Amino acid sequence: MKNEKQVILVIEDDQSLLMAIQDKIQRNGLAVITARSAEQAMLCLSKNSRVDAIWLDHYLLGREDGIDFVQKIKHNDSIWKNIPIFVVSNTVGPDKVEVYIRLGVVKYYTKAEKRLDGIIADIKNYIQNININN
Repeated sequence: MKNEKQVILVIEDDQSLLMAIQDKIQRNGLAVITARSAEQAMLCLSKNSRVDAIWLDHYLLGREDGIDFVQKIKHNDSIWKNIPIFVVSNTVGPDKVEVYIRLGVVKYYTKAEKRLDGIIADIKNYIQNININN
């Protein structure tokens, strides 16, 4: 099990950004699953036995946004409630950031203020520390 790659589910509506994130995560030695809507993300979770962390944008394709997705994952006795979620978005105000934190996300990043490499390093370190402590 130690040699298995850690898996990140990236949920991002912007296709070109999604591809860039996927490429950078893979270059950092992690496996990636991608989705562009909350609905696709739920399907990905149900089909994959292992997801170590979730990279989530606020605005997604479809009717549901990132908050809707987090509410589904973190509540209602979800089998995925312990997966750490990292929100990465540009367009959310302080009130929504507070909602995300209250719902149990690990961290909120503003895309314009943090480089992809830095976010990926934070997520990688976080999930490696979880695995060491368990």
